[in-house]
Amino acid sequence: MADKKEFLSAVFKGLQPAATECGFKPVYPDGADKSEAPVQEENGAAFIEYSGEGKAFRIEHFNDRIYLYGAAKEGRIAKADYTVLDESLLEMEAANDKDIRYVINNYSDTLVENFGTKVVKPVKSKIPTPVSKAQAKSGAVSYDPNTLASRFTAIYPELREAYKENCEKYGRFLPEDFFLNYGNAKVLDVIRRNDPTEMKRLFKLFNEIYDDGTNETQSLICVTILGSLENDMELLANCADYMSADLASPVINVNKYLASKGGKGARMKLDNPPPYKPKKKKANMMSKLGM
Repeated sequence: MADKKEFLSAVFKGLQPAATECGFKPVYPDGADKSEAPVQEENGAAFIEYSGEGKAFRIEHFNDRIYLYGAAKEGRIAKADYTVLDESLLEMEAANDKDIRYVINNYSDTLVENFGTKVVKPVKSKIPTPVSKAQAKSGAVSYDPNTLASRFTAIYPELREAYKENCEKYGRFLPEDFFLNYGNAKVLDVIRRNDPTEMKRLFKLFNEIYDDGTNETQSLICVTILGSLENDMELLANCADYMSADLASPVINVNKYLASKGGKGARMKLDNPPPYKPKKKKANMMSKLGM
């Protein structure tokens, strides 16, 4: 399926029960045929909007991602009032019926969770707002650990719920907790299988985030995630053709260090991070390793 309108039309049909339950009606542009899904296009994005009493939501596909935006306020709701409630990676050229079902089921649950009560409360995003590519490339801000996790779970949506639960449990995103308990297992599985398509997709993400990431984010990739390869030469060889030169060097050095006699203490700390203590700044992982 390579047509945005066709995909959104299918999502529109599947979302109707949840939208109706939550008190929403689709917004049709003037003169639009109401027997069809009200798919609109603007600046490269395709979207459908819904409105209700003091609330609204929007399904939008843009730049290989599909977003669910929501808002709740008195009076007119403008685009700037929307908050990202959920998002998924969606390369339209490869989209299929499974992707349609995933979007319908997941976003229906999110709608009911946010709007399925008689009293509508102001919408609060479940997840911190990720840094956009434009922001990172402009140098205005660098990619943070949350952005890495947000985009990682867009590639692997089966981990999205664990990511959300992490944010909700701690009131912020704790990267070591998420990756050590969930994300690293997926990374190791992909690297062991060494499928070229999957490896390209995974390391395209790692290379991009590393290049324009904060020191904490770079440490997260090199130490917490790829440090879990435990200096396994076969696994590192699988990664060699996909890592950028900037990423490859620190990853190899970190793995050597963690496998050395001097790195045993650091490996124990990495595998057994201290319990989360609110309001205390976490030390940079590279600093923990003395590197």
